[in-house]
Order: sequence, then structure tokens, then C-alpha cells
Amino acid sequence: MAEKSAALEYKGHPLRRKDNMIYFGSMADKYVILLQILDTKKVKDMDVATKVSVQLQLTDPDLKSRDRVVKKSEKDSLYAAMDVAAVWLDRALAQ
Repeated sequence: MAEKSAALEYKGHPLRRKDNMIYFGSMADKYVILLQILDTKKVKDMDVATKVSVQLQLTDPDLKSRDRVVKKSEKDSLYAAMDVAAVWLDRALAQ
């Protein structure tokens, strides 16, 4: 019997990654977070994010991409970016 692969989630919201971009949240909701890894450094044999852009965006497909951005910030680690993203997304979806 084949098992369905579990989707990756963080604090109850789905995560999707494509190259250096991570979408946090569902496109079915009004808002989603875009995390873009801008810079990395090598630590042993792994690339670690050192500069991450965080954007709270509307999911309305009729808006231009620059008009979708509600809030934006830059953080110095993926952990800090995910922490801010979770708070922003929960607050935006609660409205």
C-alpha cells in the first residue's frame, strides 16, 4: 500500500520551495509569505542563509506583483525570517 507523502508544514501552514524561494501559507488564503534567500555562506558542507527577504503578499492574481506586497523586511537568518513570517501571516489571516 502506497503512503501519501506528508506535506511540509511550519506552525500549521504549508511550505513550498523552488530554488531560493520559499512560499509559506496557502494560495487559497488571502495572504501568503514569500521568503527569498538572497545570500548564503558555506558552513562545513552546507549552504546556510545569511540574508533572507520576507514579504507578506496578497494572493489576488489580478494584481501586479509589486502591488501584492503588503509588508517586507530583511533578516540575517532563515530562522529569524520564519519567525517573523509566522507572526505576520497569523495576524493577517486573523483580520
